[in-house]
Amino acid sequence: MALTTLDPRTALVLIDLQNGIVGNPGLAPYPGAEVVERAARLADAFRAHGLPVVLVRVTAAADGADAVPGRIDGGSRSRTWPEGWDIIVGDLTGHAEDITVTKRNWGAFHGTDLDVQLRRRGITQIVLGGIATSIGVESSARAAHEHGYHVTLATDAMSDITEETHLNSVERIFPRLGETGTTAEIVELLAKTRP
Repeated sequence: MALTTLDPRTALVLIDLQNGIVGNPGLAPYPGAEVVERAARLADAFRAHGLPVVLVRVTAAADGADAVPGRIDGGSRSRTWPEGWDIIVGDLTGHAEDITVTKRNWGAFHGTDLDVQLRRRGITQIVLGGIATSIGVESSARAAHEHGYHVTLATDAMSDITEETHLNSVERIFPRLGETGTTAEIVELLAKTRP
């Protein structure tokens, strides 16, 4: 589905654009620096129109006490993180009006105050971007859809561990959850629909 509209009360939600994730050299199809540049462009446009920008970061306790329980085939859940890995990248910070949400799961809704923050501001639609497309972004998009938000996905302001997983989300999952568009298309539509 092509991008058709942005509700009057739309928020930008950026997932896990933080030091320990953006710097991953294996991201595909876009390197972290490109994702951050596009995300910053979206954030600037939303701020210019007085619309909320939500910066979501993931973190974990050093002792693993807040780790999600359960057995997985994909290796150990416990991991040692370098100092500062969970700090949001500098290109997106420094705006007092932005909302920061801290999560400890893949998705940005479960166990956080994201839904409360959005509903108190009358938000009916979110535009999503971030890393990784098939993990944090897709999980958040699924939950946003289930919470009744209109969802738009900025497909070039996100990237993944492999191009294949990115494309699976973009081509097969996202069309079932909302509308997709590029950063340029979203910024252009924002300008056309706002005074």
